Amino acid sequence: MPYSNGFPRRSQPADRPAATVRTSIPLPRTAMSETHHTFCRICESLCGLEVTVDDGRVTQIRPDHDHVGTAGFACIKGVRQHRFYSSPDRLTHPMRRNGDIWTRITWDTAEREIGERLRSIVNEHGPNSVAMYVGTAAGFSILHPIFAKGFMDGIGSGSMYASATQDCANKFAAAREIYGFPFTQPFPDVDRTRCLIIVGANPVVSKWSFLQVADPKRRLREIADRGGRVIVVDPRRTETAKAATDHHFIRPDTDVFFYLSFLCELIASGGVNQRFVDEHTTGFEHLARLAEPWTPERTEAITGIPAPALREIVAAYRTADGAALYSSTGVNMGTNGVLGFWLQEAINAVSGNLDRAGGTLVGEGIFDFARFGKRTGTLMSDETSRIGGFRKVNDAFPGGILADEILTPGPGQIRGLIVTGGNPLITMADAGRLREAFTSLDLLVTLDIYRNETGSVAHYTLPCTDPLQRADLPFIFPLFLGMQSRPYLQATRAVLAPTEQQRDEASIYLALCRAAGAPIFGSRIAQRLLERMATRHARKTGASMPTVPAERVLNLILRATRQPGFRRLLRNPHGLPRPSVRPGSFLDKRIVTDDRRVHLAPDRLVERAATLERDFDAARARANSMLLITKRHVKTHNSWTHNHADVITDDFTTNHVYLHPDDALRLGLADDDLADVTSATATVRVPVRILDDLMPGVCALPHGWGHQVATGLSVASRTTGVNVNLLAASGVDAVDPLSGMSHLTGIPVNVTPAAAPLVPTSWSGLSEPA
Repeated sequence: MPYSNGFPRRSQPADRPAATVRTSIPLPRTAMSETHHTFCRICESLCGLEVTVDDGRVTQIRPDHDHVGTAGFACIKGVRQHRFYSSPDRLTHPMRRNGDIWTRITWDTAEREIGERLRSIVNEHGPNSVAMYVGTAAGFSILHPIFAKGFMDGIGSGSMYASATQDCANKFAAAREIYGFPFTQPFPDVDRTRCLIIVGANPVVSKWSFLQVADPKRRLREIADRGGRVIVVDPRRTETAKAATDHHFIRPDTDVFFYLSFLCELIASGGVNQRFVDEHTTGFEHLARLAEPWTPERTEAITGIPAPALREIVAAYRTADGAALYSSTGVNMGTNGVLGFWLQEAINAVSGNLDRAGGTLVGEGIFDFARFGKRTGTLMSDETSRIGGFRKVNDAFPGGILADEILTPGPGQIRGLIVTGGNPLITMADAGRLREAFTSLDLLVTLDIYRNETGSVAHYTLPCTDPLQRADLPFIFPLFLGMQSRPYLQATRAVLAPTEQQRDEASIYLALCRAAGAPIFGSRIAQRLLERMATRHARKTGASMPTVPAERVLNLILRATRQPGFRRLLRNPHGLPRPSVRPGSFLDKRIVTDDRRVHLAPDRLVERAATLERDFDAARARANSMLLITKRHVKTHNSWTHNHADVITDDFTTNHVYLHPDDALRLGLADDDLADVTSATATVRVPVRILDDLMPGVCALPHGWGHQVATGLSVASRTTGVNVNLLAASGVDAVDPLSGMSHLTGIPVNVTPAAAPLVPTSWSGLSEPA
């Protein structure tokens, strides 16, 4: 029987689950066996799943072949996620650390002690001395980020930090200037485009970003099958590049100059839709002047893309009946991610491809979130940080200054930190200095399913439910913004009940607000109402603790936006289709700039572009330097999937630094040799792998490793991989002034044979933490 999309087409060992098999033969069921339809919440694909539960335990997860949006696609992580959740390392009770000793405590004790500490910090140092870091895992649920923000509103603190400033805040910062709202994010019309140019993204492995696209490899190949082109521009011949029609190498962190030359050539070759520009945009003349000096001949020496090749790319885009430029973290995490994204959006606009079939579209969610945000000021704060004066992006300050905000004395110094659904000691820049900062806090609390690296230095860890244990709707991007290539709505009930003392994050934040004397959302009425609802729900369900009735709250969201209710969605277990995004529905109608036009030359972005000549000189100066990029493995996801024996096998216990064969020969390194990788910030020690898919002069080091210091990860802590983010710099000078993004790709490094053996107990591989 063939395997569903996303799985290897090979025979499986007998002890492997049948979760990937397409079959119409009924699977054997026990008397206590139940089948549930739900959806995955690991990434933006939200793949429909069919889950078998026997005696309160998930025994099998399969792709839902009848799902209206994902049609039987799921990845290996999605159908094995229950194994991660059933780990003996799962947190089941609140825990308190005294020195190196962790002690189980009750929820009453945890709430009381945390509440007392929060009150003390706020009374002595002010509300902004309590900060919150919101991780990626929080974003794939609806109620988690809403109640987390409600908690901070109750405290009265604006000290919010988020994982977005590691991977995507440049898009939010630029969109606010171009379209009037940070969450206005056009996406490629994948099913109708005739030319898709992908810059610094690998959707075949990462499953797309800022858009739900099931089975990306098949969808990309369908573009070629209908006579279109998929052109990938990347320093590595990625899995996506291998599924594309064309691939061009580019030197890391030179994307902005690729875009400048693209725009310069587009204008010179007559590719501007002047009628579109006149009717829908402002600032084109300024934009054209900015691009004019950046000819393909000028930039080819630093980008590595020959001028004739760039002109051919532009010609393919210009002559296609519907074309789109798309980018992701390879652009986002460079030093000019905000400028690169701005230029990409400007090109899609001036070519007439914005808001048209086959070009880029702007999704329509269950209500007009951009209009709501503009009216209420949601996500539009002009508040600036104490250190560096950075304006908030998407309601968060730069993660790259969090260590400074903790370690620098003075009014507003951060004294307490709540980390929710994230692991910043692995994911953030300059993790060594951040660890020093975290260990100096008066209070550090983590909400998670594991005690990870960050949790290991916390004062309290609070046990949360996993995605299979909570009712939900698709997260904010598809629900509020319609970022779906094939739109639909879906609701899911919890597949499993929480174990022992695990709680959903909404209920935890409601309880902490009560304990801290800080009413949720800053409203005593909301606090009392939600407490009553939680108490009644606990009585009704027999729960041992007050629990926010998620289904009821989610139903209120649906009803308030005039959508089918939660129960009706449950009667459509494979999803309820919504209308496709209409080309022509955005411009003049849903754009929220004051003049209802696309701003091609916003003042803040034009001012930021004043550094381009200096940046070009800097890129030329490092033309012969080794540049470091990241790399994702299909079996893992960020930092949390290494704690299971299914993933950590004998041949997969570490990350590697990947080198092109020519570079390895020059450096005297071979497969499995140890190498020291040194940046201006730190050194890590890691084994070598040769990879001819890399551009010469580029090395790759996968992120998410370095678990040796995690006291609550019994499998992952025995691995020997290193934390690549030790190599990235933090601080005011290392953060993009507009987006707050840290520089996490294209980092200049030296790679040399290791000076000493690997130290397997260190997250850097060295005898001393970097």
